[in-house]
Amino acid sequence: MTPFPQHPVLLVDDDPDTLKGFQIILEKIGINNFILCQDSQTVMPVLGEHGIEVVLLDLIMPKISGEDLLTMISAEYPDLPVIVITGDTDIQLAVRCMKKGAFDYMIKPVEQSRLISGVKRAIEMRRLQNENQALKERILSGQLKNPEAFREINTQNRSMIGLFQYAESIVASPQPVLITGETGVGKELIARALHHLSSRKGRLIAVNAAGIDDNTFSDTLFGHISGAFTGGEKPRQGMVEHATGGTLFLDEIGDLSPISQVKLLRLLQEREYFPLGADMPKIADIRVIVATNKDLRPMQETGKFRKDLYYRLCFHHLKVPPLRERLDDLPLLIHYFLETAAREMGKKKPVPPPELFHLLANYYFPGNVRELKSMIYDAVADHKSRVLSLERFKTHISQSLPSPGLLSGYLPEEKSYYSDLKLLPTVKEAIYSLVVEAMKRSGNNKSMAARFLGISRQRLGRYLTQRIL
Repeated sequence: MTPFPQHPVLLVDDDPDTLKGFQIILEKIGINNFILCQDSQTVMPVLGEHGIEVVLLDLIMPKISGEDLLTMISAEYPDLPVIVITGDTDIQLAVRCMKKGAFDYMIKPVEQSRLISGVKRAIEMRRLQNENQALKERILSGQLKNPEAFREINTQNRSMIGLFQYAESIVASPQPVLITGETGVGKELIARALHHLSSRKGRLIAVNAAGIDDNTFSDTLFGHISGAFTGGEKPRQGMVEHATGGTLFLDEIGDLSPISQVKLLRLLQEREYFPLGADMPKIADIRVIVATNKDLRPMQETGKFRKDLYYRLCFHHLKVPPLRERLDDLPLLIHYFLETAAREMGKKKPVPPPELFHLLANYYFPGNVRELKSMIYDAVADHKSRVLSLERFKTHISQSLPSPGLLSGYLPEEKSYYSDLKLLPTVKEAIYSLVVEAMKRSGNNKSMAARFLGISRQRLGRYLTQRIL
């Protein structure tokens, strides 16, 4: 998708017609934030007052030459891409400009495609620099700049915090974002956080792509003009238009048909679309976020998902870990859902028994956080005493387990843990291995690991340090 510059593009030329021509060319691809400069003496003050994205610089100008300006810009703003545009065909001049830090060098008259591709590359390089710097700052600080954007996601897990830091680092990028993860991990919550971080003025429009045929997909996303088809007498705006200036979130993207994939690819590449029945395209001023619970890589090999679309979508990729890989979030989530469920049902928050944490920590959670929420709400609805009963949880888990013939790939086969070992471990070795595994599952949280094992935190500490019974 054509990048929208976050800051103005500075056009520098003493010829007003040349400036206007460049502006018209770039406006065709949706770039409409410019500062036009005919006086070379004002260039450096403009750079000091505005956050410029890229500079298009003529070389032959009165007062201060473009070559001298290039030297000054490179010295004070070394990361700012400068595209030199001149009518001078001197090869030595071109070499000097590139040595002085020019991002690109173009000879007038410049072809439209050459100008557009050069500006696109310059903006994209600028974006990557900003994203890398932002990510480095987040990692070094270990903190979130905008934690309120993630307020809907309850977590203390390091992997999730790292995911949030990466999300903050790509805030200015207009490129698509691919969110993957199992059902129920909170992919739409991540999409909402990304939209909130972007500060885009438009809305977040969500579309579930599962089960949508090709015609419905086109009409849903692009809309139609009056009389486009039988029954379509009234014009209809598509979701892309509703999301103008905002974010379009496409969920279950792995279910799109090949034909719909081509239409989406065109939207991303050309940043334009045709409403059904229309002869003229419309510009798509949107950020696209897609999500799927499927692994798209093997689908490429079988031809079910286009490779070019995959590479276009995963420009930024956020993989949300399943709940079983972030068990240190269990206590936080359990207490949060108990509180919200009790409040919504007009009940007093029940006390969770210690056995609940042990029971849930050993469950696979195929439905992830969404399943946990459902289990707790069901238990609270049936709750009658001060301490929460485990019966509803046990019933749910027993009903959720696959039949013995379907256990493959879901749970280990029911056999002795040590049946494949030639030598049995000692009791001390077995206990220590269990303690180590509990620590891994709890994210090195000793209190939670002790609950998993049904022992005290003090005894757990002795096992870890002394390996004794």
